[in-house]
Amino acid sequence: MKAMIVNSFGSENVFEASKITKPQVKAGHVLIKVAATSVNTVDTMIRAMGDDLPIAPALPAVLGMDFAGTVEEVGEGVTDYKIGDEVYGCAGGLADLQGTLAEYMVADAKLIALKPQNLSMREAAALPLVAITAYEGLMRAGISEGQKVLVHGGSGGVGHVALQLAKYFGAEVYSTGGGDNQLALIEKLGAYPINYKTETVADYVAKYTEGAGFDVVFDSVGGENMANSFEAAALNGQVASTVAMVNMDLSLAHFKGLSLHVVFMLIPMLHNIKREEHGKILNELSQIVEAGELTPVLDNEMFSLEQTGKAHERLASGKALGKVVISI
Repeated sequence: MKAMIVNSFGSENVFEASKITKPQVKAGHVLIKVAATSVNTVDTMIRAMGDDLPIAPALPAVLGMDFAGTVEEVGEGVTDYKIGDEVYGCAGGLADLQGTLAEYMVADAKLIALKPQNLSMREAAALPLVAITAYEGLMRAGISEGQKVLVHGGSGGVGHVALQLAKYFGAEVYSTGGGDNQLALIEKLGAYPINYKTETVADYVAKYTEGAGFDVVFDSVGGENMANSFEAAALNGQVASTVAMVNMDLSLAHFKGLSLHVVFMLIPMLHNIKREEHGKILNELSQIVEAGELTPVLDNEMFSLEQTGKAHERLASGKALGKVVISI
């Protein structure tokens, strides 16, 4: 089969078009003909820094985590799927799992779900990693109707899903962005846009919460921005972060009684535990999508499998609005 191979980690130019052996289905798994995959920040991190990341696969490797495609073979013990089913999921591209930058992949049946019927393959491939992350973070933060929720980075991959899900769960949603296009997208998706370049945290906490702070802060920016999340949260508030690799003083979180939820959705894939939870979440997400309550946003630039390096470059440039998708 055709695949993009990485023989060394580094720049966007490390991908090489190759012919490799088509994988064989095994018990508990399905063989999928991949139609599309999307590029996530973690994909670019593995490609660039693989030797320094414990989640990186051994070389040579096929990267890529998200996919949408069609079931071609069903392994022993799999009863929920049949040949011809259109499915989606996040099931490869790290540790010992072959990735999605290939014509075929074998995926654990626990990590997938039937594709939303009202989405194209490209649209469905944009969702799994970011949508599972957003769903898990909001659930762990105890999202409920009537809350005031702040999403940092609401025009990004995880953020644009988080604000839609928060709205679906009945919250009043606000979101930060840094440019006219980002703010316009945030407003289009149903949240109140906040320009973090012109408004301080104190400004928008006073403006939108009368100084009380937000019940839930979903931080898809993370890092140093964690300090802004703590400042924006209400007393005894909830903060969910997707990027918690930062050294910082937790005194403010302590005196406000905050709960911090660190979301790392790759754990089931990496450690082979509770993988069925991802399948359940994807099934729930499919229903939300089919109800018209969640729409993936795709960047307007399109890429083929052979243009994988350019797709990685597009995401890294910061110019993409929505998910960068590769058609196989």
